[in-house]
Amino acid sequence: MAWMTCISSWFEQDDWYEGLQRANMSQVRQVGLLAAGCQPWGRDVCAACGDRFAYCSTLAVYVYQLDRRCNEFKLHTIMSEHKKAVTAISWCPHHPDLFASGSTDNVVIVWNVAEQKVIAKLNNTKGTPSALSWCWNEDDAVAFVSRRGPLFVWTVSGPGSGVAAHRDAHSFLSDVSVFRWHSQRKGKVAFGHVDGSLSIFQPGHKNQKHVLRPESLEGTEEEDPITALEWDPLSTDYLLVANLHYGIRLVDSESLSCITTFNSPSAAASVRCLAWVPSAPGMFITGDSQVGVLRIWNVSRTTSIGNFKLKTTGFQCLHVLNSPPRKKFSVQPSTKNHYTSSTSEAVPSPTRTQSQAFSLPPGHAVCCFLDGGVGLYDMGARKWDFLRDMGHVETIFDCKFKPDDPNLLATASFDGTIKVWDINTMTAVYTSPGNEGVIYSLSWAPGDSDCIAGATSQNGAFIWDVNKGKMVQRFTEHGKNGIFCIAWSHKDSKRLATCSGDGFCIIRTVDGRVLHKYKHPAAVFGCDWSQNNKDVIATGCEDKHVRVYYAATSSDQPLKVFSGHTAKVFHVRWCPLREGILCSGSDDGSVRIWDYTQDACIKVLSGHTAPVRGLLWNTEIPYLLISGSWDCTIKVWDTRGGACLDTVCDHGADVYGLTCHANRPFTMASCSRDSTVRLWSLVPLITPLQINILADRPWKDIIGNTDYAVLQGTPPLLCGKASRDIKQEIEKLTGNPQEKKLRWFSEYLSPPGGSENLWDLVAVIKGQDDSLLPQNYCKGIIHRKHLVKFRTSEAQELTTIKMSKFGGGIGVPTKEERLKEAAEIHLRLGHVQRYCELMVELGEWDKALSAAPGISVRYWRKLMQRRADQLIQEDRDDVIPYCIATGDVEKLVNFFMSRGQLTDALLVAQAACEGNMPSPPVCPPVGPSCADAAHGADPPELLRTVSGELAEWHFQGGRAVLAACCHLAVDDIELAMASLVRANELELAVCVGTVLGEPAAPATHYALELLARKCMMIPMCFPSDGYRNLAADLLLMIPDNELQLVKLCAFYPGCVEEITDLHEKCRLPPIGECAQLAETAHAEGNVFAAIKYYLLSHDPEKALPIGINFIKECMSSPDWTLDTICPVLDLLGYIRTEKLLLHTCTEARNELLVLSGYTGALRAIRRQYGSIVPALYEYTSQLLKRREVSVPLTIGRLSSELDAWRACTQPAGRSSEDPPHAPASESQTAVFAALQRRLGTEPLRGLTGPDCTAGSQLPSGSEAHVSCLTGSRIQGPVYFLEDGKSAISLNDALMWAKVNPFSPLGTGIRLNPF
Repeated sequence: MAWMTCISSWFEQDDWYEGLQRANMSQVRQVGLLAAGCQPWGRDVCAACGDRFAYCSTLAVYVYQLDRRCNEFKLHTIMSEHKKAVTAISWCPHHPDLFASGSTDNVVIVWNVAEQKVIAKLNNTKGTPSALSWCWNEDDAVAFVSRRGPLFVWTVSGPGSGVAAHRDAHSFLSDVSVFRWHSQRKGKVAFGHVDGSLSIFQPGHKNQKHVLRPESLEGTEEEDPITALEWDPLSTDYLLVANLHYGIRLVDSESLSCITTFNSPSAAASVRCLAWVPSAPGMFITGDSQVGVLRIWNVSRTTSIGNFKLKTTGFQCLHVLNSPPRKKFSVQPSTKNHYTSSTSEAVPSPTRTQSQAFSLPPGHAVCCFLDGGVGLYDMGARKWDFLRDMGHVETIFDCKFKPDDPNLLATASFDGTIKVWDINTMTAVYTSPGNEGVIYSLSWAPGDSDCIAGATSQNGAFIWDVNKGKMVQRFTEHGKNGIFCIAWSHKDSKRLATCSGDGFCIIRTVDGRVLHKYKHPAAVFGCDWSQNNKDVIATGCEDKHVRVYYAATSSDQPLKVFSGHTAKVFHVRWCPLREGILCSGSDDGSVRIWDYTQDACIKVLSGHTAPVRGLLWNTEIPYLLISGSWDCTIKVWDTRGGACLDTVCDHGADVYGLTCHANRPFTMASCSRDSTVRLWSLVPLITPLQINILADRPWKDIIGNTDYAVLQGTPPLLCGKASRDIKQEIEKLTGNPQEKKLRWFSEYLSPPGGSENLWDLVAVIKGQDDSLLPQNYCKGIIHRKHLVKFRTSEAQELTTIKMSKFGGGIGVPTKEERLKEAAEIHLRLGHVQRYCELMVELGEWDKALSAAPGISVRYWRKLMQRRADQLIQEDRDDVIPYCIATGDVEKLVNFFMSRGQLTDALLVAQAACEGNMPSPPVCPPVGPSCADAAHGADPPELLRTVSGELAEWHFQGGRAVLAACCHLAVDDIELAMASLVRANELELAVCVGTVLGEPAAPATHYALELLARKCMMIPMCFPSDGYRNLAADLLLMIPDNELQLVKLCAFYPGCVEEITDLHEKCRLPPIGECAQLAETAHAEGNVFAAIKYYLLSHDPEKALPIGINFIKECMSSPDWTLDTICPVLDLLGYIRTEKLLLHTCTEARNELLVLSGYTGALRAIRRQYGSIVPALYEYTSQLLKRREVSVPLTIGRLSSELDAWRACTQPAGRSSEDPPHAPASESQTAVFAALQRRLGTEPLRGLTGPDCTAGSQLPSGSEAHVSCLTGSRIQGPVYFLEDGKSAISLNDALMWAKVNPFSPLGTGIRLNPF
């Protein structure tokens, strides 16, 4: 395998372990992302190819890719190499992985999407490439044009690489707005101009410049820009053209004549963009520029055949996908789509009779709107597959959580708006009116007020009342000077501070009365109120100084001036937990910590390579500081010694704002010039503290005072108000408060995305009274016993139906008059069944069904089923009443599932379980059998199936907590726990499992075992008394825990005294006795006991030959199984690393690694870890090939087993469009059958299937890392192996460690990514 070449050197030698470091991963995990919207500047700002589409924000290109596992488009990557606004993108017609983009800094870039990297860059385009397109007649050439030309053609590679001007396309009299190459005529290209004319060039033909200008403009100097043009895919000469005002024309490029002029419905309707529909010849769609109306056209008609108002804002760009997804597992919630905001108006069309309906072409349109909205619209079903609404389209400078609601986050942007987001659903719930210029800063009013103050570049400051949706106050004291920071006093809601480029920091009341004007010698960029003294405020100035003012006096002079930075100071932040401690970030790349009481800088934090902008003190850990920089990184600092604990590189551009909420202090939001907001979990930084809570340690190990917590070497302790409030509430409880303690701390530590929903469902299962459920419970995933009741109540509240005034249209073919006449004759003759069949043939189903009962109930029912089948084939919602009327619940559930409407399927299945669905009509006792009336559907089983599909959709999307909610909603505790364990949400799994008790016990115990493994590898903490005992405490929570405690003691690398203490705590024999016990057990033939006690002795290496010989002997038998050898192999895997790496153990070590690799491959097959099975086989083969070993395995055997596994298992994510899967041969079938007999069954239900942690599906803007296991680029969190260079995905690392404890590098070092 190609990937093995990069690590093969590790397999060549036996002293490779010298100088290795511990494997590691980032401690700050990305858990959420708010994508940018589509920019409203350029024309070609969206493009599509195959199973991908892309759109541009101002500075980045967002690429979505079809995920075939769940058949929906997901954000795949964000390309953010451009430093200035992107102008256009174009997908390569010859290579589906390549696209090109241009930008206003005169740069054109060619990207490889699969590898997610730049493969070519042109730095000087001699003008802004305002329009850009790949050349259809050349494989690797990109053409671009600026204003009036010339058209440049850049040959990206090959002997003729370079840039050349087009021979004819230059010296235009009007700016080029858009151009298109012909896909069939080599070298033929058409240009649309701002003056409304066309220019057409074709080799061997006369050049046509500035022709076919709209008739209304002839003889005038008025302009009517061409907004869009597309060549007819079925013609060599026809061109579809749209002018902003004149409308749409179909022109003949040969005769230079207008074939058809299409009529707009009104003079106000203007076309912004258009696209042909590949699946429907002669049909095209347009998007209006003023209002988001999508119009359907056919070249045979001059008027549109359908209009749909999708949004209130106009279109920017649209593109029709050639290969839309199938209708399966693309979830459409029954409640409002969580991708859709309240401004969206795409709704199902009103009920129409068959004669009024018309058929839209199948296809999906990528729609981009002027307000930044981006969506994928299913034209055939007339609904959104998804809509990402109201995204920012420019740099986001600031973000802040609402003081009284950790779920609401406000963002301020260069695009002139403030938006408020619900971070649970990642949707915008409010947006400011806009037109404010650049908004640099925002500040929420303290308390429960719903007002936000904003600071702008030219329009002063303002207060926006979010609920009223209007500006309620403006401040103009700074004139037209930019205001860089605005800060509402934390303690006094009447005071507001602003600082500006005019050199003043002004403090005023909210009604506009100026209290202070603090004059600075240069521009003031940042200010911050102290949270410990309501009258103290600090500022950061361009003169490199930090100043502190006291606002309770009339003096305008600073109390303190701190010097030390060597460039301008931008932001300043007071520490909320340490009075007098202040930090500042500067353009010199450093962060300085100042002590107001000592008049000194007490620490300089160096590491950023560019100006520092974002600063954030943690509200619970007093020494934890986070900074964001123009070097695109976020750094986490321990300010006690100045160590950088972690560096996050996922943003693709400058990082500006950082924020967290006091009630959720370990969830951080960041914003950037890449136009994204990202959410991060900081919990891995305090893992020991979280486990202290699980282990029910004393309060002193969880909550402490600030003075003690900031001492060097002190473990993390909570020191903030929120944690103390939780402690106070717990101490008020009577009886055993552990359940409440676990819930409250779990919600406090967990990132958004379902934790509260999960605990509500746990409470329901535990029997909590419904009246105690929170008000927002009905907005999440609801328990099955509430589902019908809550949805019924919701339906009763819906007294009106929102209908679009657009929709409808004309359509189906005219009915055959002769068939109508024949039907009438049959009816008059009493031939009712024949009449019904003719009506069905004519599409008049209502008439047929109204007459059918006159024949028989059975015939009526069969006709209803036929109608339902037809509607299912047409993918129409009209099928629902037919299925319900006939009692065919299974068909209806399957219909909803095939469309991905899993929540609707869940509701129907639950209603059937409660007996709310009509029973199938009973046939009369005479006549033919009615076997077809008896449906085999079992409503509870249907309910479990649907909830399982919905859970899997959430799980594969990185939302394991919501997946667990789906399982708990139908009382499936085992699968809920398995979802959490598979996502490595181990702490949450233990909390929930502890509360749920016995039904969750097996998974809880497994999670505790994995958590204990995590404690064994906490960097710089193990070995130590605290963490050694912490691991033991976790294992002591497991009944029958002797084996787990043996593994802990065997692996512990401390001194003899420490190991002795640990043996005593774990109630195991002293070290000295263990050797004697081992010898006795060995003499008695008890291999397992001998291995166990040798591992606990002074000479654990003696266990190796005993265990390995036992395993080899077992494997020599033809009927051995995994369950026979795995207990021994697992135990051997816990030998202390330093003992395993002894030169005297070389042969035994190599054999242990080989056997662990092979059994790991078998375990991976059993657990369905498909991504790592080939790597485990290859790992084992390499060890066999390169190490001196004597085991009952051969490379040929490994190869045949791997081939058999590949042939006999269907790869995940395959579709009907993929090449056919070659059937397995007889020999491969036999090999795989033998393999399956060895595998046995997984002891814990639900743990099969690939692991998927939160953030696994989120794109990163950081350097691309290629997995040394798969050779593919890593999506999501990266795990670095012990050489510091080799990387694998965190998901693969977790799966590997669960089936093989040793590193993929073959070093014998244990892997611990938990």
